[in-house]
Amino acid sequence: MVDQELLEILVCPETKQDVRPADASLLDEVNARIREGKVRNRAGEVVQEPLEAALVRADGACLYPIRDDIPIMLIDEAIPLSPPHS
Repeated sequence: MVDQELLEILVCPETKQDVRPADASLLDEVNARIREGKVRNRAGEVVQEPLEAALVRADGACLYPIRDDIPIMLIDEAIPLSPPHS
């Protein structure tokens, strides 16, 4: 998982809101939608790989995947959540 010190300084690159680790139930929900081919990132690409971990923006509107323990904090890689999860 992401180092706590890194987590304390990470923010959404779009809104500068804080981010927090996604809980297991949210990951399960998103991964179920990924398996169904129903998840697109902000760039419009279909997300095909299930998420092992992710960071959720403070307003719950999107999440950023974590791959190989590295947060992917790129706006185009963000996965919109609907409705927002807080």
